[in-house]
Amino acid sequence: MIVVGLTGNIAAGKSTVAARLASRGVPIIDADLLARDAVAPGTAAQRAIVDHWGGAVLSADGSLDRTALRRIVFSNADQRRALDAIVHPEVARLRDAAVEAERARGVPLVVCDIPLLFEAGLVPTVDRIVLVDAPVAVRRERLVRDRGLTTAEAEAMIAAQIPVEHKRGAAQHVLENIGTRDALDAQVDTLVDELRALGQLDPHRRHG
Repeated sequence: MIVVGLTGNIAAGKSTVAARLASRGVPIIDADLLARDAVAPGTAAQRAIVDHWGGAVLSADGSLDRTALRRIVFSNADQRRALDAIVHPEVARLRDAAVEAERARGVPLVVCDIPLLFEAGLVPTVDRIVLVDAPVAVRRERLVRDRGLTTAEAEAMIAAQIPVEHKRGAAQHVLENIGTRDALDAQVDTLVDELRALGQLDPHRRHG
């Protein structure tokens, strides 16, 4: 089985690519979903977050108020690192378990959707990297239009990630999200065929 890390700086179109991969029958392990599970009410990670930032980061129903927490951590690198130190180990544990479950099923290919693949130092944990990219101006516009962020919030989220120029050289596959949805889907379909072929050849090769 080949383990692929799917990544892309925020608002590049990674979720669209993940949806297309899933429609082609590729198992997707979504880091954002795992992160939600990791900080669900009653978890050790959520308790640690409340101990650090207080009850103001909780919603009325006891779940984590991700918007409130995001506004704290994306404006302060030290706060962001503190949050990462709490959440990332638990997400990694959940992801490893999910990958092993897919391996047990005998599938040739699994894709781990990891927005912070580079930032979290997870490059060595995958066999190949697929990077989705779009121009910064386009990504900024999407954050403001689709997620309701202010321009300043969008800029802070973009700045919090490693510039994509540093990631392109490390990725074995780069999908350019600069055209139509059909054009992006066509790139994904070609990618699936390539990755499935690699998965049948040498499941232990990394970044070759």
